[in-house]
Amino acid sequence: MKKIKITQIKSAIDRPERQKLTLKALGLNKLHLTKEVEATPQILGMIRKVTHLVKVEEA
Repeated sequence: MKKIKITQIKSAIDRPERQKLTLKALGLNKLHLTKEVEATPQILGMIRKVTHLVKVEEA
């Protein structure tokens, strides 16, 4: 599987609860925190829901 890096670039404050939970499921809980994950369909779907809060790069 291909790896991708996800970095949180915007705060989850004043966002719907579902978006906060999605960030938590991705392992992001602080600004500028980066996680490296596998690009599964489930992860890509979660990223699509919070694309305005994160930056995605190929690892």
